[in-house]
Amino acid sequence: MPAPRKYPLELRERAVRMYRASEPKPVIRRLAGELGVHPEALRGWIRQAEADAGEREDRLTTAEREELAALRRENSQLRRANEVLRTASAFFAAQLDPTRPR
Repeated sequence: MPAPRKYPLELRERAVRMYRASEPKPVIRRLAGELGVHPEALRGWIRQAEADAGEREDRLTTAEREELAALRRENSQLRRANEVLRTASAFFAAQLDPTRPR
């Protein structure tokens, strides 16, 4: 279960919209102070929104991050299943051939 978010999604979306809509671009530190959020949190939200919009190539989009997390979970489950099958196989092989050294 993921940890609860410190800032609500509505605040995140509003903060990014405010930053993107303003011309010239405001200083992130000042905008973060006005909104009551940490400047690095706001900077991360802006970068993620830019990645999701295809404006940044150095970060994964939200969809790609979710897919990566799902694939990692699946990989972990498959590794556990393989380990169980490997252990069961060794156990049953020993039961079928009692003369085989362990």
